[in-house]
Amino acid sequence: MSRQSLPSLFSEDSNAPFFRSMQKEMNQIFDRFRGVQPGTAEDMFGQFGRPMFPAIDVVDGDDAVEVTAEVPGVDEKNLDVSISDGVLVLKGEKSSDHEEKEKDYQLIERRYGSFRRQIPLGFMPEEGAVDAAFKDGVLKLKIAKPAETKATTQKISIGKK
Repeated sequence: MSRQSLPSLFSEDSNAPFFRSMQKEMNQIFDRFRGVQPGTAEDMFGQFGRPMFPAIDVVDGDDAVEVTAEVPGVDEKNLDVSISDGVLVLKGEKSSDHEEKEKDYQLIERRYGSFRRQIPLGFMPEEGAVDAAFKDGVLKLKIAKPAETKATTQKISIGKK
């Protein structure tokens, strides 16, 4: 009985088809986890048509919560920012059209994507306590905390029992 070990990525006799097959199987596992069905448009075209999820940074300071959202390609008029019941809601959409006409062909591409992100704040800010700025596809919000919600820290000592 011979013992066979898995090939190494770095050995000269590595079995490349083995790794291609393993990569394909791993991709299928992750696709099933994400809910992508084999043979569907999403499987063939990847992220095209999937909703956007902008990168968001949240910094919870003593006096304010600062939120930065990257929304490249989204026009300011297509952004909707609101706070309801202590939850910050960011909504937006972007679309682009591209058309080329040549003598022998015509190419038209349209892309559309929308997003909705909700960030629980744990408080409802006072009227006018939110500063918002939008520049170069980056939305920055500074949400001042009401006086009653500002953090008071209580030090808890840990001891042996």
